[in-house]
Amino acid sequence: MKKETKTNAMRMLDKEKIPYQPFYYECDEFIDGVHIADMLGQPYESSFKTLVMQGKSKNYFVFVLPIAEEVDMKKAARVVGEKALEMVHVKDIQAVTGYIRGGVTSIGMKKRYPTVIHESAKTFDTIIVSGGMLGTQIHLKPDDLCKAVNGKFEDIIQ
Repeated sequence: MKKETKTNAMRMLDKEKIPYQPFYYECDEFIDGVHIADMLGQPYESSFKTLVMQGKSKNYFVFVLPIAEEVDMKKAARVVGEKALEMVHVKDIQAVTGYIRGGVTSIGMKKRYPTVIHESAKTFDTIIVSGGMLGTQIHLKPDDLCKAVNGKFEDIIQ
């Protein structure tokens, strides 16, 4: 992969003049964020995954949380004003977000969905999120991520 490869997420950050550091790595197959963090020697606490869910209202919501944590479905539903949420099926991820599994990031999706970032992100100077395709990451300030996705910080994990 060439270092100058720009993803939709990176182009959006550039457009908004939000500073970030791209990071590229070899990735033959995506297992999960924990596997990638282990492979790259990165801390779990500041490495964040992106989950996409659909509420009873049929609206989509995006949740960004530490890779080793599990979302608390009741807390997440309450935060976005839904009675219940369910994960978007892997086969539908690309149609909903524009990204493939393992490359999903809250930045630069096809549409801007309400986004909630776990409040622990605020304890770090920078966090790591997917860069918008396999083999790419974006390192940026939590507040900059929140600004880029028009998100909010809340407690959404078990």
